[in-house]
Amino acid sequence: MNYSLSKSIEILERTPEVLMVLLKDLSADWTSHNEGEGTWNVCDVVGHLIHGEKTDWIPRMDIILSGTPDKSFEPFDPLEYVQEIKGKSLIELLEEFRRLRQNNLEHLKSKNLSTTDLELTGIHPEFGTVTLSQMLSTWTVHDLNHIAQISRIMSKQYKEAVGPWTAYLRILQS
Repeated sequence: MNYSLSKSIEILERTPEVLMVLLKDLSADWTSHNEGEGTWNVCDVVGHLIHGEKTDWIPRMDIILSGTPDKSFEPFDPLEYVQEIKGKSLIELLEEFRRLRQNNLEHLKSKNLSTTDLELTGIHPEFGTVTLSQMLSTWTVHDLNHIAQISRIMSKQYKEAVGPWTAYLRILQS
């Protein structure tokens, strides 16, 4: 399938609400566990999404669309969020994510991107030349990936409790 900005926006607009509905008012038992050493809990995932809203998708889009000759992206540190989330509750993080995403989508829509714009390129520090459509596609799939990750983190808390049904629950088999 070819990239569709409008289809991406359908997902990007919904992600904050999906997370809010799934996570709001859950006990810390659901949200504070992770999948083992070196893995994230739910707050970590939301913190990472917040950090991406601030430093990744829109700033990189603006670099691509800018008139400057240097289209190099700043490296993205996926763990830089840790200091940003200290002392914040999950609901505070979810609300911050929702606010940032709303602002970023307004900015994205204000650009009235054309097919030509979507083929403009930037320089990713790891991948080299990438198009705006590839980056926006990645933003969309990144959201879906982290929604799946949150579901997996939460599901694994019942891995033992489901007994033999583990054989039928792919989410518990990874």
